[in-house]
Amino acid sequence: MWRKISKKSKMNKSVFFILAAMLMFLTACGSGSNTGAGAGQPAASAGTAGASSEESKELKKVVLRLKWVHQAQFAGFYAAVKQGYYKDAGLDVEIRPGGADFPSVQMVASGSEEFGVTGADQILLAREKGVPVTAISTIYRETPFVLFSLKDSGITKIEDLVGQTVGIKLGGNEELTYRAMVKSAGVDGSKIEEMPIKYDLSPLLSGQVKAWPGYVINEVLAVQELGKEVNIIKPSDYGINFYADTLFAKQDLIEKDPELVKSFVQASMKGWAYAIEHPEEAAAYGLEYSKDLKLDHEVNMMKASIPMLQPDKLPLGKMDAKEWETLQKSLMELNFLKTEQPLENVFTNQFIE
Repeated sequence: MWRKISKKSKMNKSVFFILAAMLMFLTACGSGSNTGAGAGQPAASAGTAGASSEESKELKKVVLRLKWVHQAQFAGFYAAVKQGYYKDAGLDVEIRPGGADFPSVQMVASGSEEFGVTGADQILLAREKGVPVTAISTIYRETPFVLFSLKDSGITKIEDLVGQTVGIKLGGNEELTYRAMVKSAGVDGSKIEEMPIKYDLSPLLSGQVKAWPGYVINEVLAVQELGKEVNIIKPSDYGINFYADTLFAKQDLIEKDPELVKSFVQASMKGWAYAIEHPEEAAAYGLEYSKDLKLDHEVNMMKASIPMLQPDKLPLGKMDAKEWETLQKSLMELNFLKTEQPLENVFTNQFIE
């Protein structure tokens, strides 16, 4: 038998349904705010999420322009990216290849890029032209440059080049080092036939050129990988050692934001320290920057580079004023440089020490 429902009862039921609906709505909202949180764990607060987003935004975007194409010659910089050293320093670093079309000194001097790698001689030459760039670290403190010949040529020293044809890469530190070696050996350079060359090794392999200017970490390896034996003539045999790959920045960046420069240099040196300890791994990083690289050659390049970095002389990258004095003196004696440059403007160790 149906009971008669009172007005009071109807009102109580209405209140109940309203309260239940409100409870369901609040529960749904609470569930939404906990998306991704584990059971029994509070969700990240809006403040925490904002801090994470802000941390990502705080990375300072900078560009490093290399002196040449991507290869293991620059493995320490790749390692600094892969190991997170730049990120830990608050930096988002883009590494761009260099070369004739993108000369690092000009690219950095334009103000569009913050850091570059070039030969130490190019810093002095740029300074003479009024380009205010300063070396902030030297990576290859022993030059990897050599002259080399095929084994059966019998050419093992500068004196053997008289009457022979030698390849010359004009206008760079390769030419400077070659001419300094000839001068130091006391050989009359006019008695050596010079042939301007670029990067194709065919003239050497065919015998058209008897000695080749190149890097012991690159061209020498490339010829050896073809099964050829070589003779190597080192600059150090003639008392010459010019700093090679040198990290630099514009003077105004150094003055305006020294903390940025210091963060970049020290993160870079951590990357190079890692590359020295893990040469195979660091060499492999280069393959992510260029599909044209071969792993075996890159590993050989990195391993051959380690002695040139002088890892026994800590800290890595530190420069010696005497080496800069010797380089400047040679540049002036060979008429590459006309005016002596104040070395306090040319290089600084303040970001290494």
